[in-house]
Amino acid sequence: MATLCGERLMLLLQKLKGVRDVSRLKRLIAEHCPNGVEARFLGEIGKFYGGLSGKSKTDFSDGNAKFLTYKNIFANIEANSVDLEFVKIGDNERQNFVKYGDVIFTGSSENIEECGMSSAVTFETDEAIYLNSFCFGFRPSKPDILLPEFSKYLFRSYFMRKQIVKTANGVTRFNVSKGKMERVIVYLPPLPVQREIVRILDNFTLLTAELTAELTAELTARKKQHNYYRNLLLRFNEDVSIVTLSQCCESIADGDHQAPPKVENGIPFITISNISHSNKIDFTNTKYVPESYYDKLDSKRKAKENDILYTVVGSFGVPVFIEGNAKFTFQRHIAILRPNSEVILPKYLYHVLQSSDFLSQANAVAVGAAQKTITLTALKKMKIPLPSVARQTYVADILDRFNALVSGVKIDLPAEIEVRRKQYEYYRDKLLSF
Repeated sequence: MATLCGERLMLLLQKLKGVRDVSRLKRLIAEHCPNGVEARFLGEIGKFYGGLSGKSKTDFSDGNAKFLTYKNIFANIEANSVDLEFVKIGDNERQNFVKYGDVIFTGSSENIEECGMSSAVTFETDEAIYLNSFCFGFRPSKPDILLPEFSKYLFRSYFMRKQIVKTANGVTRFNVSKGKMERVIVYLPPLPVQREIVRILDNFTLLTAELTAELTAELTARKKQHNYYRNLLLRFNEDVSIVTLSQCCESIADGDHQAPPKVENGIPFITISNISHSNKIDFTNTKYVPESYYDKLDSKRKAKENDILYTVVGSFGVPVFIEGNAKFTFQRHIAILRPNSEVILPKYLYHVLQSSDFLSQANAVAVGAAQKTITLTALKKMKIPLPSVARQTYVADILDRFNALVSGVKIDLPAEIEVRRKQYEYYRDKLLSF
């Protein structure tokens, strides 16, 4: 971690460890609730209300009043007071509007695990802000029962989510029952305890966000460094030969132009969406073709070790180096280059295809309006520098090392963020388990 991220990240990690100190919280619990925390039904401490009703599509085209959207509530543990949309509200129209301290819930979802996602209203406003019709609100009967800042964490905790999900019913779409929501149990520590939990979780959230930003910046810096050195290493003196791809490849083809038959299990069929900008094939969620179809394909359309795939339609210009001999097929939006190993080192060609000079050529030859396309004819004529085999090996070796370094960061970054997310959820749930 120190090698990857430097002193700044180590400092943030040390601060995260410090946030876990809950000695003050323990003292507050011992002082204010020595006999435990009171459990209440939600229906005992407040009332539920519905979102907008009686609205047509036209009411949302030229509105005069603000409302909280479903997406706003689903995505934020505290409602975003800036990301609002508009709805038409008449002068004498009676609609519920949100207030500081309310907790807003999404009312339905196609996935039962995502039903009843909560968002606390932690802002105060002088204007009426309404609520999406697919959502509903909860308003505590007394302001000193539940801090809004505490609610934003409480209702997303494991204990509360486990109860809320059980209030939903349905088949293809699940709807939350407000009647069942009234019977959801909530533990209400005294306000000093709530404030301390909020302080701990706010600090933890802030430091986790800073850590994520630092990690992302580290990855961006490594990628820029990698691109700089790749372009530098792939610029040669005038005495280096310039050749077309067709001159250094045994074959250049694309996938079958006919729609292949599909089966439940068989040979993976790769589309352009399965090729990531990290130059890898994502084999999850692929369709399959019969092995008999694969067997009939021309050999130049069957990828083998040291071949290079190259996207030529839409998100064009992404190469993938084939490491092994796994069987798969691919659509015509993907080209396949088979380097002539007597002329060019396959790994060297792979790195050249990622250079800014080659990408400039790709942009220049791509045709079409809706979907830019590099034709095979144009691809075969595109040019690359061809130094000696010794020089190719030297360049490819250095760039392979850079690739390994950047790939390591790409792997470590999501893993580190996932660790922090789980760590956050663990401490949140631990603090809110009474």
